[in-house]
Amino acid sequence: MRADLHPGTAFPAAGPGPAGPDLSFHGDRELADGLTDLAVNVRPGTPPRWLLDRIRDAAGGIAAYPDARAATEAAACRHARPASEVLVTAGAAEAFTLIARAFRPRHAVVVHPQFTEPEAALRAAGHRVQQVILGGDFTLDPAVVPPGADLVVAGNPTNPTSVLHPAAAITALARPGRVLVVDEAFADCVPGEPESLAGARDLPGLIVVRSLTKTWGLAGLRAGYLLAGPAAVGALGRPRPPWAVSGPALAAVEACCEPAALAEAAAWARDMSAERDRLAGVLRRLPGVTVTPQPRASFLLLDVTAAPPGPHGRPGPGVRERLRAAGFAVRRGDTFPGLGPGWIRVAARDRATNDRFAAALAAVLEVPS
Repeated sequence: MRADLHPGTAFPAAGPGPAGPDLSFHGDRELADGLTDLAVNVRPGTPPRWLLDRIRDAAGGIAAYPDARAATEAAACRHARPASEVLVTAGAAEAFTLIARAFRPRHAVVVHPQFTEPEAALRAAGHRVQQVILGGDFTLDPAVVPPGADLVVAGNPTNPTSVLHPAAAITALARPGRVLVVDEAFADCVPGEPESLAGARDLPGLIVVRSLTKTWGLAGLRAGYLLAGPAAVGALGRPRPPWAVSGPALAAVEACCEPAALAEAAAWARDMSAERDRLAGVLRRLPGVTVTPQPRASFLLLDVTAAPPGPHGRPGPGVRERLRAAGFAVRRGDTFPGLGPGWIRVAARDRATNDRFAAALAAVLEVPS
């Protein structure tokens, strides 16, 4: 956490132009040939063969206009909601753009640190945005969100902190006259999804955004959906062009919502969670490294501020640059509001890869620049 920030720091609303960190920066910009990818949180080894087959089969019908009904019904069934409460989107990023275009908030608030695309979309649509910066262990106290906010965005579990907020903390933000957007792109990383609000139908103004990119390796296909009341779904669908989601992406949404796919994702989440916790334990023993407590997503947020300084006298960039020299790409933290150059995000991989990374980080920390 920046030294001048305190838990629940709220900054005045900033205009739609550039402000603070580069909100357009994403982890794929860390990648390069020859580097082991720990910067992007896509599940390794995906898409699985069966899913690729379904996508290829759908591609055989691309002469026809896309029909979203089957994918919409599948997502609705997956969350026990009527189809009128589902909008299939070209990934979570399109959902955030639709939200920014459909609503005209007078007081938009984004809870940080979190995925920067929602704020970037709001700013691009001309909205002023107030940042509420969580500090300490990055847990959410609903009281830090200004009561007058009429649009609030929060992640759960949150990227990049890996913190899972109790559902009660999120639901406490809902109220009449407020749009509450919950980014659940990593919810299926958590076994059983105990804090998910994807099935909640009685909260005013709730919009839950889900992504298939991370668990199923579909970043290049763009597949996701949002869940909201029928009126909100209608409003969100109006600004988009016809046939906004391709036939192959719709087939992927349908396939990934089927029982067999859900069982595969749940098994991966259990295995990944155990290995992530093991890796966190290893990293906590390294001098100069602080792991954000109680990680629940498929990545860890590390504070390496206390590590030896890098070639430019700054700790975080020095660690990240030396890790690149050692063959590992990790996600820089200073493009997330509320974090600084002493933070890095690391994706949890298989045991062998994680051990190689831990050894590389230990070596980096022991070698002065």
